[in-house]
Amino acid sequence: MPSRVSCRPRRTSPVRADLAIIIPCCNEEEALGRLQEQLRPVLDDVAPRYHIELVLVDDGSTDATWDWLQLVRRFDWPARVILGQHERNRGLGAALRTGLDLTDAPVIVTIDVDGTYPFRIIEPLLEAIANGADVATASPYHPDGGVAGVSAWRLLFSRGASMLYRVLVDRRIHTYTALVRAYRRDILDETLADHPGFLNVAVTLVEACRRKAIVAEIPAVLAQREVGQSKARIMRITRSHLRYMAQLIWLRMTGRFWLAERRSQALQEKRSLV
Repeated sequence: MPSRVSCRPRRTSPVRADLAIIIPCCNEEEALGRLQEQLRPVLDDVAPRYHIELVLVDDGSTDATWDWLQLVRRFDWPARVILGQHERNRGLGAALRTGLDLTDAPVIVTIDVDGTYPFRIIEPLLEAIANGADVATASPYHPDGGVAGVSAWRLLFSRGASMLYRVLVDRRIHTYTALVRAYRRDILDETLADHPGFLNVAVTLVEACRRKAIVAEIPAVLAQREVGQSKARIMRITRSHLRYMAQLIWLRMTGRFWLAERRSQALQEKRSLV
C-alpha cells in the first residue's frame, strides 16, 4: 500500500493551467470506477478553451480510494492529473485547501465525485465566470432548480440552512451549501474558509458575499448519490452552521458585516489577463 502523504507533483509541462477541477474523495472507490466515463466527455468539450488540471485529493480514505486514484491518473485525460493525500481524514474543507495548494490555476472548479450533480454543470459554471462572475454556484433551491430522490432529512438540513443564510446574507442567493462551484482564484484565495469540515462550503460563499463578490447561481438538480454513502453527519454539521450564523448575527449587530469592496483598478487589470 502506498505511503499516505500530501504531495506536490513535479511540474512536467511548461504550459500553465488555466483551469483546475478539484475533486475531494473520501472512501469513494465505487464512484472513482465511473469517473472517466462520466467526466471525460465534459473535459473533452472544455479542453479547447482551457489547459486543465484535474486535482484529486484522498481525504484519509480507509477503502481502495488511493489505489483507484493512482489508476485514474494513468487514464487518457485531456488534462494534467494531480493527486494529493491525507494520512487521516481531515474533512471536506481541508481537502479543498490541499487541492488549492496543489494548483496555480486562475479559475477553480470544485465538484463532488458521487454523482449528486452531473459533471455537465461544469460548463455553465465556467460560462458564468467568463461572463464576469467571481463565483458561480450550482443552485438546486433556485426557482429553476430542483431535487430528485434526496431524503427529506437531508433536504431539511440543506434547504433550511440556505434559507437562514438568505436572511442573514443575501436574499438573491438561494443555495449556500452546494460544493459544486467555479471561482476566480483571487476571490477563492481570500475567502476559502479555515473550517476543515462541511461548513467550509457555506462560509466560503458568505465571505465572498461580504466582499461584494459577484455571485452567479446556475439552476441545477440535486440527486441522491449514485454509489457509496454520504459522509455528512447532519447533527454535527447543523450545530456548526448555527454557531456560524450566531457570529454573522453579531457582525450585523455591530456593523462589521460588510468588508471593503474589491473593485480596484489593479484587480480589474489583473482579471483582464485571465
